[in-house]
Amino acid sequence: MSIYDYLDKDVFNKLDTGEVRKIQITGKSTYIISLPKKWVKDLGLKAGSQLIISKKDNQTLLITPKDIVKSLKPKGGLITISGNDNLDTIIRKIVSLYLVGYSIIRVKTRSEELSPLQRNKIKEFLRKKLIGAEVLSEDSKEIEIRILIGHPELSLENALRRACNIIISMYNDISVAIVQLNKDLANEIIRVDDEVDRLYLYIIRQLKAAVEDEKILEVSGLTNPRDCLGYRVIVKFVERIADHLVKIAENILLLEPPINDLIIKKFLEISMFAKNLFEEAINSLYKKDYVQADKVIYKAKSISIIENEFIKLIEETKGKNAPILRLMVESVRRTAEYASDIAEIVLNLNIEKNIDKSL
Repeated sequence: MSIYDYLDKDVFNKLDTGEVRKIQITGKSTYIISLPKKWVKDLGLKAGSQLIISKKDNQTLLITPKDIVKSLKPKGGLITISGNDNLDTIIRKIVSLYLVGYSIIRVKTRSEELSPLQRNKIKEFLRKKLIGAEVLSEDSKEIEIRILIGHPELSLENALRRACNIIISMYNDISVAIVQLNKDLANEIIRVDDEVDRLYLYIIRQLKAAVEDEKILEVSGLTNPRDCLGYRVIVKFVERIADHLVKIAENILLLEPPINDLIIKKFLEISMFAKNLFEEAINSLYKKDYVQADKVIYKAKSISIIENEFIKLIEETKGKNAPILRLMVESVRRTAEYASDIAEIVLNLNIEKNIDKSL
């Protein structure tokens, strides 16, 4: 997923700052504000249209048209490419439009035809990586993609839970795969990472929509747009954990029997430690539990000690698998560190519940 890293700083680079309007008074007890003319036109409003004004918990006012006349036409975007364009470049553009909420994405060539390789790779990517993306039509010069899934069908919470459950399953499968040197199971771990990637990109799309739409924000169970930024970082850590578990599975494929029983036992110990940290960090997120998150951070500090014990054991046995095993335990350590990072975000999201605001 490294080719998408540049999106991190762009998708949530700003929140809508709105426009400044002065409160005016008319009569003895009525306060009024004016609305920008462009806003009124964009929303299909006119004189006499009714608005609902709600006071929110975060000290803001929300103004919503009672009868929204705004067009429901899905947002569409066109990507123009040439036959020589790099496939990664094309895919990055598709992902960018997907993440910022486009429902129709057209990929069109300037003059020449789309090569069979380009068409097949684009369709393969859509199938493996983008939830709800379907090719509606295609010919030699154009592919039209529709995003057919909306926010109610797959909530942010359900998508995140699904991704985390897959990761827990990956941890468990790694334990079995190394004990049995089961290459089929190792390959299955690598394969299911595609599903984590799909959920990762979908969650980012949903978070971006929540930043811009108060209703989607409420359905997502988040309090304010700042929470979206915290969840954005968390889901990135979740995706990185899955990537490291894939690296472990790839290294299992390279191991040659026999492997010392003590090494296997120690690896299972550190892998279980990392898995438990991840589960506890995610549970602290679901429960908004500041205390549990703090405990995860404290426990994670011992991961380096366990890693060093494993490395020492490898050096003592001096087996041919030593370099591979060192890479594997390094990846396990990284997953534990990411679990600690998740817990830190949980602290940040819930700190206000644990302080005295009376000062």
